[in-house]
Amino acid sequence: MFPLLRRVTKSSLSCCLIISAIVSSNGFAEGVSNTNVGKQIPFEQWLEDFKVEARSKGISNHTLETSFKGIKPIPKIIEYDRRQPEFTHTFWSYLDRAISPQRIKKAQELQVTHASLLNEISKKYGVQSRFLLAFWGLESNFGQHTGGFSVIAADATLAYDTRRSDFFRTQLLEALRIIQAGHITAENMQGSWAGAMGHLQFIPSTYNLYAVDEDGDGRQDIWNTLPDVFGSAANYLGQIGWNDEYTWGREVTLPKSFDWKLAGLGTKKSLKEWDVLGIRKISGNALPGVDLEASLILPSGHKGPAFLVYNNFRKILNWNRSINYALAVGHLSDRIAGKAPLQTQRPLNERPLHRTEIEEIQSLLSKQGYDVGKADGIVGKKTRDGIRNFQIKVGLPGDGYPDEELLLKLRKS
Repeated sequence: MFPLLRRVTKSSLSCCLIISAIVSSNGFAEGVSNTNVGKQIPFEQWLEDFKVEARSKGISNHTLETSFKGIKPIPKIIEYDRRQPEFTHTFWSYLDRAISPQRIKKAQELQVTHASLLNEISKKYGVQSRFLLAFWGLESNFGQHTGGFSVIAADATLAYDTRRSDFFRTQLLEALRIIQAGHITAENMQGSWAGAMGHLQFIPSTYNLYAVDEDGDGRQDIWNTLPDVFGSAANYLGQIGWNDEYTWGREVTLPKSFDWKLAGLGTKKSLKEWDVLGIRKISGNALPGVDLEASLILPSGHKGPAFLVYNNFRKILNWNRSINYALAVGHLSDRIAGKAPLQTQRPLNERPLHRTEIEEIQSLLSKQGYDVGKADGIVGKKTRDGIRNFQIKVGLPGDGYPDEELLLKLRKS
């Protein structure tokens, strides 16, 4: 669960579960406690100090010596950690990377191949198998891209670094507990540059909370054992409140008179209430007559697709706090089940905004008195609220979405 960090592997679309701790709802890093700023010492001294703490918390000398043998900071990891995206991803470009005909076909084939196991896991934990396949596909391309870094080296590098040291110090301790428990050796504990592990890209703390030994061999093996992979994913989702009686959400159509202020996860209404407001299925039919609460989201603003999303969508956000990621999981699960592609037509001339253009939007809004926080090129809640308030003021649809039209309007205002 975790981009950005982000992305933990070049080929996977996320890194499971760091994001819930340090990444905002738009998939960008937020402030994390860092008590070591200004206190950098030689790595060897830092490591000896860390070992003292680890021993006090039950980590044995044997585990420490075998785990840290030959370990040194990896400069490439710091380079990845500091790298910032030059352009923002549009919803459509993100979806193109996440969902391809090849990935859908592969998932459907794997659903047949592992039907017995998936059905067993699904019934045991109450999570539909198509969602397990979708997470598996997005996290590691069905186990093909799990990362090539030593998790101990990666976490040690980032714990020694001063930017997010406290968080990764905790992850390093959790990784040592996994090794000490005999689930995997330090040598074989491979993962992403940010310490995300296995088919699911769990970080160590998530592993220790939710990984299961589904095949009963005494090890919770999310690197090599599919029963443990599926069981751990399903156990995590089940523990946080997944409900297999419902899906994640659906694409919908909006009435011309729609009040854009109702868009966003902060507004919840029953399907009946949304129906009264004129929202319909993408087919044009009335919404289902079930007692279910939903929110409306517009990942591309008022010009793009609209989705009513349910509680299970919010559980996907627990896994990775990116709206685009959660929509990709939901839509991929639908495609695995044989449902149609999205019906809303994508724009012909959409382009992603450069990071400097987002910064300019924030600066221009700030000059007009809108509190958008720091002009950092990151679109968070304050920036979206500022955009929405400006849009309403100048007569634009108040969808809170930054695009080229908005930037041009701000330049002229």
